Amino acid sequence: MVNPFDDPDGTFLVLVNDELQYSLWPAFVRVPDGWTVALAAGSREEAVEFVDRTWTDMRPKSLVDAMAEQ
Repeated sequence: MVNPFDDPDGTFLVLVNDELQYSLWPAFVRVPDGWTVALAAGSREEAVEFVDRTWTDMRPKSLVDAMAEQ
C-alpha cells in the first residue's frame, strides 16, 4: 500500500497556511483548518513544480516580518 501523501499517481492539491508555508495534500482528504487551496487538484508532478516555483523563501511569514522590523 502506498502512502497517499507519496503516491506518484495520486491527485494532489497544494495548500498554504497563514505563515505562507506550502503542503502537498491528497485531493480526497478534507483540507484542514488553517489551510487554503493554492493550486487546484492536479498531478503530484504539477503540485511539486508549483511549490518549487512559488515557495522560494522557506522562512515562516512571522519570521520574515520580524526580521523586516529590525
